[in-house]
Amino acid sequence: MSQEKLSSLEEACIAKGMRMTEQRRVIASVLESADDHPDVEELYHRAVKVDPKISISTVYRTMRLFEDAGIIEKHDFGDGRSRYETIPDEHHDHLIDLKSGQVIEFRNEEIEALQERIARELGYTIVDHRLELFAVPLKNGPRKEDE
Repeated sequence: MSQEKLSSLEEACIAKGMRMTEQRRVIASVLESADDHPDVEELYHRAVKVDPKISISTVYRTMRLFEDAGIIEKHDFGDGRSRYETIPDEHHDHLIDLKSGQVIEFRNEEIEALQERIARELGYTIVDHRLELFAVPLKNGPRKEDE
């Protein structure tokens, strides 16, 4: 193994007992450095820039392996493509711009508190959740009361 610092995704794979091939390391690094939510094809295009020998089937298998191990999250943002991100350090939700496809991560304490309150009132405690808002931009920008 090289003396390079391992990425946290690589460390998570090793902790799960996964054998880390060079191609898996490349795919893990590409995903961890992503500032968006890439699909398999986008990950493949980024990975072959690092290692031209990586095949798209290797990327598919690796993402399924990472997902099954619980070290990445798979999202379906309604565009017919599975998108991926590393498990975040802190919970966040997503707003998906249906015009541009942009995925905006956000956290709102009022929403989090409301969800907790609703679950408690129904006799439950939340162990996990996802909130995905599908939206289009306002025609005239932000409403006056939002400014």
